[in-house]
This record gives sequence, structure tokens and C-alpha cells, in this order.
Amino acid sequence: MMVRLLMIKRIFLFFHLLLYTAYAEFDYSINNTNITSSLSSVLPTEDKEFLYNYNRLRFQGDYINENYFSTIIADAVNYLGHNYINSTAYSFVKGQESDTPFETQTSFNNYYEGEVYAKLYRLYGGYEDNDNRIVVGLQKITMGVGRIWTPSDIFNPKNIYALEPDEVFGVAAINYTRHLNETSKLTVVTSQKKDKSFKYAARYKSFLKFSDVAVDMVSSDDTKMLAYELEGNLADTGIELRSEGAFIKSKLRKSLIQEENREFFQGIIGADYGFENGLTLVTEALYSSKSFDYNEIFLNLDSEIVSNLHFSKFYLAGTLNYSFNIFLDASLIYIESFNEHNSRFISPSLSYTLNDFNSFVLSAMLQHGSSGSEFGDLGDSYYFKYVLSF
Repeated sequence: MMVRLLMIKRIFLFFHLLLYTAYAEFDYSINNTNITSSLSSVLPTEDKEFLYNYNRLRFQGDYINENYFSTIIADAVNYLGHNYINSTAYSFVKGQESDTPFETQTSFNNYYEGEVYAKLYRLYGGYEDNDNRIVVGLQKITMGVGRIWTPSDIFNPKNIYALEPDEVFGVAAINYTRHLNETSKLTVVTSQKKDKSFKYAARYKSFLKFSDVAVDMVSSDDTKMLAYELEGNLADTGIELRSEGAFIKSKLRKSLIQEENREFFQGIIGADYGFENGLTLVTEALYSSKSFDYNEIFLNLDSEIVSNLHFSKFYLAGTLNYSFNIFLDASLIYIESFNEHNSRFISPSLSYTLNDFNSFVLSAMLQHGSSGSEFGDLGDSYYFKYVLSF
């Protein structure tokens, strides 16, 4: 009996050592994001407020072996709040899925007071050396230089009005970058959509003396886009200037049974400046040659350019960020929508970082304007966010 136990112990130690050696370069982290929110419906047709809790448990694993790398990010998500999960607003959130040829999330499991599901957020691997970088799998494709809006990003556009603007669906893609020389690089992307069709992109970026310049092209069955990016410093002033513009032609629904091609231009101009006292100011203006009403946007929620469908032709935005100390930060987002009736979105936020493992955020989303304006028919929302990392 003792001999068998000793053999089992040795076998266990052997496999433990084998796994340790195989995964010596494997790093992982787990964090839990919990948001309690008093939310007004994002749908003007649903004049309701909800109190609900959102909880996301995230696992991230990164493996590096010389020039090779891989990443997996998986989530377990829970919504708690009976009234909210039975609302029209939640059905809109629930209907959002990644535009990929395979499912990235499980079905929602309802338990009366809430719903829970799991999703694959990122899963990709690749190779990188001094001249080449290739990434294959479920990933984020980065395009544009905007801080608030990125008209040229029709792969993973962020939503500045969301609780977590940078939480975006991944795309199933092959992403290859070739460094042509020390000052220029070429990127080509091939991705597959849910309907099994393909989307292609090419990006040439050059680092010139006065500015970084990029030209982007995107083509799919429904959309064609040609865009530019400019980003550079204004002499020695410390001011960073940027501009981005996209010429877009896309097939959009005119009704439930009719489609039509729409052509328009969207562009941004922005500037950033960091003061010595820890205050950072970001300004940005967005112009769109066409605007879209609520019905047009609702009919095209599954369009790959839905983030480009704006109610107004012109927006002006500014953000302020200030660090009181290494623990406490404050920020403010202000967006003015210029239309027949102006309206505005204001979001103050206060963040406290207790240590490397615990952080807290208290924020509000305030929306004002006359009835019928973009933000005027939407109510205010408040939330408390707690992130635990371990």
C-alpha cells in the first residue's frame, strides 16, 4: 500500500513538474467587474427606470514562447434584476452578438430574478519579429485616432455612451502587418462575418516628421470605405492634434423589405493637452454629411456601420481628467449634439484605486434637451462599479 502511494506521489510530482515547465511562460489573471446601476431605458418608446446588477467574471491567459504568442479571454456574465431582464431595453442588449461565423456566447439561462451566460471574448494566436506580425483568431482590429468617435473603425467601434465603451465584440480575422522600413508599415486584414461573407481591409501608415499619416480601405459585400488618419504634435506646445475622415458607401435598410445604398462622409478633428498639475483636456468635433432618424437606426442595428449612424450632423465633445493623487481620479465627459433642437450628454466620474486588486468607480450619465431632441427624451442613469483582480 505504501509503495503504491509513493508511486502515485512520484507520478503526481512528475506531471506537476511537466506542467510547470510547459506553462512557465503562461501568465493568467482573473478579475471580477460588478456594476450596480440605476438605468433609464435607452429606448425613447420605453419610459422606464431600472435598478439592476451586472457582474462579469473574466479569465485572461497569455502565453509567450520566443516569437510566438496566444491569448484567451473568457467571461461568465450575470444580470440580476427581474424588471430589467423583462424589459424592452434588455432585449436590445440581449440581441447584440458578435458578427462572426461561429457563436461566441452560450444561450441565456433565466432564473427568474436574473439571467446568466458565458462568452468567449478573445481567442487568438500569432507570431511577431522585427519585420512581421501576424495574428489569427477572435481579436480586436484597431483603426482610427479618435478618442470619442472613430468613423473609420467599422470592425470594433467603441460606444462612448456605454458603461464600458471599450468593451467591444471581437472579429474572426487574420491580421498581418509588415514593417516596410523604420518609418512605414502595411497592414492587411481578412475577416469572416456571421453570414459567412468576408470583409477585407488594408492600412498603410507612415511616421513622417510633422505627423503620423495613415490611409485605410475596407471592403465587404455591403460596405466600401476609404479613410485617412492624421496625428501629430503642434510644434513644441505640447498640444497633440489629430484628424480622421471616412468616405462610406453602405447598403442600409429603408424599410423591413427594402434596402438602398447610402453614401456619406464623416470626419473628426481633435486635440489633447496635458497640464503640469495633472489635468488633461481632450476636445473633439464630429461632422457627418448625413444624419439618421430613430427609425433608420433601429432598422439597421445589425449593420456593420451602425456606429456611424448619428442623429445629428455635428457634435462637439470635451473630456477632462484630473489626478488628485495616485489613488483618486476624476473625469468629465461633455457632448453637445447640434440639431434642430440641441441636446447634451454629460458624464462625471470619480475613481478610487485602493491597491493593485481593488478599484471603485462612481459615475452618472446625465442627458438634457428639449422633447424630440437626441438626448432630450432619455433619462439619467447612475452606477457604482467595483473591480476585484486576483
